[in-house]
Amino acid sequence: MSRSLASLGFAAGLLVSTGAWAVELSISCSALGKEYEICKQGVDAWAQRTGNTVKIVSTPNSATERLALFQQLLAAGAGDIDVFQIDVVSTGTLAQHLLDLSSKAQGSIGDHLPAMAETSRVGGKLVAVPWFADAGLLYYRQDLLDKYKRPVPQTWADLTETARLIQEGERKEGRGDFWGYVWQGRAYEGLATNALEWVASYNGGTIVDDKGEVTIENPKAAEALKLAAGWVGTITPEGVLNYTEEESRGVFQAGNAVFMRNWPYAWALAQGADSTIKGKVGIAPLPKGGPDGHHAGTLGGQLLAVSKYSKNADAATDLVMYLTGEDEQKRRAVQGSFNPTIVSLYSDSDIAKANPFIGDLVDVFTNAVARPATVTGQNYNKVSTEFFNAVHQVLSKRAEAAQALNRLDRDLKRIKRNGWE
Repeated sequence: MSRSLASLGFAAGLLVSTGAWAVELSISCSALGKEYEICKQGVDAWAQRTGNTVKIVSTPNSATERLALFQQLLAAGAGDIDVFQIDVVSTGTLAQHLLDLSSKAQGSIGDHLPAMAETSRVGGKLVAVPWFADAGLLYYRQDLLDKYKRPVPQTWADLTETARLIQEGERKEGRGDFWGYVWQGRAYEGLATNALEWVASYNGGTIVDDKGEVTIENPKAAEALKLAAGWVGTITPEGVLNYTEEESRGVFQAGNAVFMRNWPYAWALAQGADSTIKGKVGIAPLPKGGPDGHHAGTLGGQLLAVSKYSKNADAATDLVMYLTGEDEQKRRAVQGSFNPTIVSLYSDSDIAKANPFIGDLVDVFTNAVARPATVTGQNYNKVSTEFFNAVHQVLSKRAEAAQALNRLDRDLKRIKRNGWE
């Protein structure tokens, strides 16, 4: 390994397959939930089929930290990683360092969910291929809703009241560490996705609209953030201000919360043999902001891209096409609840058996709220950082919602001063 990779702290996460083969590749894989394990299985299958070897680089769970590491590595022009697992909002930021895969994937890209395919293109080039789709979902304890005779909440007000009722009831029975609702509140990209869902569900827009206008300073957005701030310390532990996906899942899967916001990956883990809540969990769209609001799950998901600095670009491209292909996406859906990006797989009976909710997710993904990554281009990371920091100030009671949004509006317009690109 070269010094540039070691200097970024990747070395500890590097696993090397054994063998003496002609071509050796490296791929970055997230370690969130089952991601590393499921990724390794797919990579090993490709290696066995082709006679190559692949080193797997485990990256941070935080999307913000992961992007920062990738930017440092790619800016150095290092070829240590051939294939990158990147977030749907990172293509614009990293595009200049990624190969155009149009010649290899153009014939199959139309099989993918349109929203996911769109995130793979930058400036007319296909710089990545969709791997799995995500959207924010509401997880709930069906057994506790039955116990307290409460329906699945349709609005945030319903969720707040039901969470309070059940939390009080469970604590009266001696469960002092039980909470109503857990989610992702650390100041990172995950909070941006949560907060966008709150704002959009209240019809407060998407931070920056599709014409590039900053729209975040409005009464609906302020109402949404004020509501969320009211959860902290009441139905949500104050520790949520440092939660990512795994911390919130840990609380929920230990049986210590009635509701959780998370991505679809948490389903397979909640239903695992060692889960204390196996068979007790349901999934639904996130609540609406009110009678006039709408269900809003942030579009997420991951793509695979080939580095321009790869010394084995052809083999790396072949690995990407294999991992994003129909057979591998089906395996990942059955074994790990990773939602396919290939539309036809949503009617696959094996996937439906493993994930009973899968049929409903096509509509969730189709109607998911996209972060303003396309319109803000290279500036998206700055926009997102300003947004989640402002929201974190509101949640931690260091600023009122209207005050924070006024400052955010000013800061985003300053970033836009010379255009988004």
